[in-house]
Amino acid sequence: MSSSPPAPNGIDPATWNSILHIRTGCFPTLLPEIRNDYGYRPSLGAGIAFDVLFGLTFLGHVIRAIRFRRWTSITFAIGALTEAIGWAGRTWNAKCPYNHDAFLMQITTLIIAPTFFAAGLYVLLGILIKQLGSQTSSLSPSSYAIIFCTCDVISLVVQAVGGALAAKATVELNGDTTTGTHIMVAGIAFQLFTMSIFALLVCDFLRRAKRLVKMRPTRLALIALFVAFLMIYIRSIYRTVELAEGWTGSLITHEGYFIGLDAVLMVIAAVVFLVLDPAVLLQNEPVTLVAK
Repeated sequence: MSSSPPAPNGIDPATWNSILHIRTGCFPTLLPEIRNDYGYRPSLGAGIAFDVLFGLTFLGHVIRAIRFRRWTSITFAIGALTEAIGWAGRTWNAKCPYNHDAFLMQITTLIIAPTFFAAGLYVLLGILIKQLGSQTSSLSPSSYAIIFCTCDVISLVVQAVGGALAAKATVELNGDTTTGTHIMVAGIAFQLFTMSIFALLVCDFLRRAKRLVKMRPTRLALIALFVAFLMIYIRSIYRTVELAEGWTGSLITHEGYFIGLDAVLMVIAAVVFLVLDPAVLLQNEPVTLVAK
């Protein structure tokens, strides 16, 4: 027995089956009369390019994680892998623009991925505080990862609930995505708020530690932290505004914004920690995943 939902009133079964087919199979042609989940066909070239970029950064961070056994390398590797999976979904949609599974694959992973990079920043700040002394922070070194990772998990759960509701509405005839979208916006706005608090704490750390940061490796690690945080923060602002506009807004229906204000920024955040990797710069600091 078929598990497909029955045809809504006003749509004959043959047409309804065709609509269901193009959302579950691979219908290669984007029809002007039937809108897909994006409002455009994702770029195949961009999909391949960013898959390669994130795949290479994933391998780089995995090698560093195996060599140095640092939590920072592990979180960056997971973040790069999650980004690569998301862009694989967009590449899939470039060939099959109506496939809903590919759309869900990319939207869930590309929302989650920056959280792993942010977790690396929380751990890195804790390492720097341990290196320079407790007087450089109003919180204990481990508190940053515990508090802000917990906030990120709460944000992701809220976004997942909203995303599930919105995704369910998109496959329904005249489905209303408003409630799900508002919940998603609340989740990502909460994440933006917690990152703003983290930024204030980083500024407080820099104020306290400015006379202690004398070694070049520590300064380079701080530069990497600042660059990555700035990229993630700008990306979070963009995603908040994008979702606030809704699924038919200008930002979400133009891929150029997504590439410039999400993909490129996350590539920079991933690559900066290969060039200025705290696992290498701070390798003499005895904070490792497994004791050597």
